[in-house]
Amino acid sequence: MEMSEDQTVFAAELTPYRSLGRKGFHVLLALSGAVCLLYGIFFIATGAWPVGFFFGLDFLLLYIAFRVSYRSGRAREEVTVSRTRLSIRKFSPAGRMVEHRFNPFWARFRVNWHDEFGITAMYVTGEGRFTDIGSFLNPDDRESFAKAFRSALATVTQRL
Repeated sequence: MEMSEDQTVFAAELTPYRSLGRKGFHVLLALSGAVCLLYGIFFIATGAWPVGFFFGLDFLLLYIAFRVSYRSGRAREEVTVSRTRLSIRKFSPAGRMVEHRFNPFWARFRVNWHDEFGITAMYVTGEGRFTDIGSFLNPDDRESFAKAFRSALATVTQRL
């Protein structure tokens, strides 16, 4: 079976993992807000108003920390491989996109490996340029992506 020049052989969208979904986030905020409010009112009523203030500050900092975490979770990468091009499109949390293009015949996929942690970094080099891939992925996702990506590069670079 002959493969056309621009037929996509591999496509992946990489996104950061977030263990707490939208519903879980709302439940966490509701529970921690209720606890902070309850104890804050208790301390204010007993005359220890600074402690009540700090409960409110703790809740505010928890909210801000999760909002920042979810904002960084909007980053993503789109990786596509065809016979004529390898494209890595990186989207920042703000929505800005940077695209890195390589000729798949010149591109080399490299990984940094640690005996205890597995793959610690992945990147593509070629034509005097390089870019990292999936820096936000967990070790298991890095392993599965690396295997699939290597296989896709091998598929498009073999001579038919």
